[in-house]
Amino acid sequence: MNPSPEELVATICFGAAVFHTFCTKFFAQWAARFRQGSLAENFLHYMAEVEVVFGLWSCLFLGYLGLQHNVDYAVKFLETVNFTEATFVFVIMTMAATKPIMSACTRFFMSLSSIAPKSMQTPTYFMLTLTLAPILGSFITEPAAMVVAALLLRPLIFIRGCSPALRYGTLAVLLVNVSIGGTLTHFAAPPVLMVASKWNWDMIFMIKNFGWKSAIAICSSTLVLYALNIKELSRLSLPKRDLSGLEIPLWMFLSHVFFMALVVKYHTSMAFFLPLFMLFIGWSDVTKEYQDSLKLREALLVGFFLGGLVTLGQMQRWWIGPLVGSLEPLSLFLGATALTAVTDNAALTYLGTLVPGLNDVSKYVLVAGAVAGGGLTVIANAPNPIAVGLLKDSFSEGSIDPFKLLIAALPPTILACACFWFL
Repeated sequence: MNPSPEELVATICFGAAVFHTFCTKFFAQWAARFRQGSLAENFLHYMAEVEVVFGLWSCLFLGYLGLQHNVDYAVKFLETVNFTEATFVFVIMTMAATKPIMSACTRFFMSLSSIAPKSMQTPTYFMLTLTLAPILGSFITEPAAMVVAALLLRPLIFIRGCSPALRYGTLAVLLVNVSIGGTLTHFAAPPVLMVASKWNWDMIFMIKNFGWKSAIAICSSTLVLYALNIKELSRLSLPKRDLSGLEIPLWMFLSHVFFMALVVKYHTSMAFFLPLFMLFIGWSDVTKEYQDSLKLREALLVGFFLGGLVTLGQMQRWWIGPLVGSLEPLSLFLGATALTAVTDNAALTYLGTLVPGLNDVSKYVLVAGAVAGGGLTVIANAPNPIAVGLLKDSFSEGSIDPFKLLIAALPPTILACACFWFL
């Protein structure tokens, strides 16, 4: 390992950003000591936003490049960074959170739940959302599935005064389930997308080697979570909704599906889906009688987070690449799961493609470990910041404690690891 000065500084910034994500709650507590609306209070609240952490530290790294060399050098470095995934997540998150899409999903899950006996309708809704929505991510992409699941669970669990144990448990299972739920196909999960074309993995390969194991892990984790919280869940009732307000014309819903389908199909071409998104914004304005306000701020924050993550993440190959290439299958599997907690799993699998001579077993365990560990932290999987952005205001002081999330995510992560290793 002979890192350049730029790589060393980038690694220091990366480590600082990881540490910062575990300190956001302390910034939120600190902000409460200052007058509301003051400069200090606003700044500390900004520092407590998980979504700005990696963007902030990547800006400091770019500042270093500008001072060490010049601004042109920093700009040329940015031109080498691939922001397609971050932009795609911003676009698909905005589209998936629109009223026509969410109304259709809400009616669908409530209709399925109504089939169950009245006493089981709430648990059925809860379990269906935590199982079907993540598996749906294999077809509509994980970011879209995360939006759908988080917004469906929000009124049931996260704004109803449920216990912290249930909220953190639900969030942890959601993150793990979405991370592994996108492995039925070769185009929906970012860590799979990074390797599929290079290693010739198609949908049949994914279903045979990952998909059915993921489905077992998803259902098992959800059932365990329900069993541990059965008393509290049995006291909950489905959130009362005015279903008449959810009645969106079919043509309106299909128009949104059309836009989303095009974005998903051409998700690797920012030159296509970004102008298409501009057209979608115009269409939303024309049809505003059927729309709510677009969730642009939430999506932009998530996109900023991922942009910062890939900016610093690509500079970590000097130590991650040799580490991945030197491990035996079991060590690689456990190491990939642990490394995913401190680096985006898509970046980890991408670096795996750069390791020469990686055998088929090592390829499998690398990806399996990366997706299994995708719920351990906010930065472990690209869609995780989406859930944090949509649900954090229901936690104390408006932030999610990363330590509590890590502890809550360990059981479903271990279960997913067991399914991938032993089945």
